[in-house]
Amino acid sequence: MRAARLIKMVLLLQARPSMTGAELARELEVSERTVTRDALALSEAGVPVYADRGRAGGYRLVGGYRTRLTGLGRSEAEALFLSGLPGALREMGLHDAASAARLKVSAALLPSLQDASRSAAQRFHLDAPGWHREPRTPELLPAVAEAVWDDRRIRARYRRGDSEVERGLEPYGLVLKAGVWYVCARAEGTFRVYRIDRFASVDVDGEVFARDEEFDLPRFWEERAAQFARSILRTEVVVRVTEAAARRLPHLIDRAAVSEALERAEGPDDQGRLTVTLPVESHEVAFGQLFGLGPDLEMLEPPALRARFAGAAERAARLYRDGSSTTGSAPSEASAPPSPP
Repeated sequence: MRAARLIKMVLLLQARPSMTGAELARELEVSERTVTRDALALSEAGVPVYADRGRAGGYRLVGGYRTRLTGLGRSEAEALFLSGLPGALREMGLHDAASAARLKVSAALLPSLQDASRSAAQRFHLDAPGWHREPRTPELLPAVAEAVWDDRRIRARYRRGDSEVERGLEPYGLVLKAGVWYVCARAEGTFRVYRIDRFASVDVDGEVFARDEEFDLPRFWEERAAQFARSILRTEVVVRVTEAAARRLPHLIDRAAVSEALERAEGPDDQGRLTVTLPVESHEVAFGQLFGLGPDLEMLEPPALRARFAGAAERAARLYRDGSSTTGSAPSEASAPPSPP
């Protein structure tokens, strides 16, 4: 934390002729006494921070001092902002550029701060894929990533079901969601989202396209992801749930949709259960999502799905009832295998 604060203090003083202790304290979110100690530490490390005394005084850098953050190429500078994502950098083909950028920045730091990159890497790591899922890097990802960085049009063949379609795309940005890579691109004047692992071929056009400067990748993805989550909820089921099941529903179905459904729920009844109309993708998917809630959830409608729940519950009860005399008693907590994280 202090290393980052010292660097920020130097950069602030580089950007302005002079700053008071109060101004620095406000920008750095520390006390003025801490600013005084930090200025002394920088001075002792060779950074010429000078303190002017008096009411109009403040701190400044002597002789136009600048940090030595020089020699960064464009690709290195861009990769540096992604240096906390080592796996993603490798998959996009930017690992070497990021390594070179880190080395140049480390060489420009004060000797006391040169372990900052290693200490940060040992304290933060992003593992994007979900549990129990083997991540696969799309073969064409580096080509798409290069086109994104250079604002170059691509011609892509995209698998859609059993067929392929060809599209001319202006690739604006990449998104890594739960281990799956997507490209947000403009096609025929409309922004769309494509899964990169469904590209059969990608040809990078030499033509550079003009980006729409109002395009905001995080906002676009958030809006499109919310639309997608709602669009797949094409039917409904009616269930009666305990308080425990109601708490678990947002982890099984779209959180916003569940929240709205619970607000419209009927009850609670004399056993504390709510009757909820839930939007679901399909009855088949609903069975897989909800049957695991066991006796905390009762399927009410549609009748065919209720019958399926009842049949599955009866088969499970029969399995444990009939097998109890041959399989022995259930293992104790001490001998049971550990649960996955």
